[in-house]
Amino acid sequence: MTTRPCPDWYARPQLGIFIHWGIFTIPAWAPRGRAIHELIGDDYDRSAVLTPYSEWYDNAVRVEGSPTQVRHKGIYGDKPFTDFRPEFDAASEAFNADAWADFFVECGATYVVFVTKHHDGYCLWPTDVPNPRRPGWNTGRDFTGELADAVRARGLRFGLYYSGGLDWTFRDTPIANIGDMFACVPTEEDYRAYALAQAKELIDRYRPSVFWNDICWPDVDGVIALHECYYAAVPDGVTNDRWLAATDFFKSLRDPASRASFNAMLKARTAGGMQEETPAPFGDFRCVEFGLGVIPKQQKWESCRGLGLGFGYNTDELPEDFLDAQGLIDLYTDVTAKRGNLLINIGPRADGSIPDLQSVPLRALGAHLRR
Repeated sequence: MTTRPCPDWYARPQLGIFIHWGIFTIPAWAPRGRAIHELIGDDYDRSAVLTPYSEWYDNAVRVEGSPTQVRHKGIYGDKPFTDFRPEFDAASEAFNADAWADFFVECGATYVVFVTKHHDGYCLWPTDVPNPRRPGWNTGRDFTGELADAVRARGLRFGLYYSGGLDWTFRDTPIANIGDMFACVPTEEDYRAYALAQAKELIDRYRPSVFWNDICWPDVDGVIALHECYYAAVPDGVTNDRWLAATDFFKSLRDPASRASFNAMLKARTAGGMQEETPAPFGDFRCVEFGLGVIPKQQKWESCRGLGLGFGYNTDELPEDFLDAQGLIDLYTDVTAKRGNLLINIGPRADGSIPDLQSVPLRALGAHLRR
């Protein structure tokens, strides 16, 4: 576990804004009504299929008989996820980094974490690192750079999210549960080289104050090299704790019997919502997502969640799925009283507009913080 002290700027309890935005905002759908920590506790085997995370659309649509697949076929027929790209590229022309940054200031945020590449592999910056499996799977416009400049111009810190553990352009085996997920981590040499090169490019180009990796990393050598590069470039930068780099473990779960044994063990341990505090070998802070994870007794931590039950924009969510103004204020008060930062997510529409169900409570929180 890292012994590096958490930098002072991040150690102070505060508000951050998480942003999930991408091609998944075109179909913009996931099953609603059940939070992820509840699904893992009482419907483990299908937790990744029934997740309310619309950013997982490209996976759920490939799971035979899933609600997402049934709905997709009824509306879109056999249209592949990749065919949503032109619609997103057209809608995203309306993106306005300054409008977002002004809104974040109004919310009372001190830092922003932008999703640069989610599990679908689509990069929201004009990367110079070519994807060997799907060439050109990135934007021509530099959304990441535009937002970095806008938030920094207003005195906020800029961070970025990168999906290091999953990239469905490299390995797209359908995921129904946690065992399936770890079995789907690309451990091939071309992905290890690609992910590390992109991470270094993001660090060199944008100097993020937060490098927020998701799921895990395919190999420990890459984790070490990435952290060395990051801390050299951004001495007061911070990373989260999602750096499990158990290559042999990931490979072993591709065997059906091994995966079934792992799933049975984890299913028993998580039944009824039981959770454990486990040490993280890397990272400056612990991440607790939608209440999934034990708050550490000593280490700095961050609570991340959406205002609704997911992160990406979901047209099926209802008002009762969202935190209202008082609920958000109460959550912020509780998290910060326990030494945590609240990284609250917005899921904008494809055109960059932020739904009222998200913007109204955030503006109320900002007014509360100013008072």
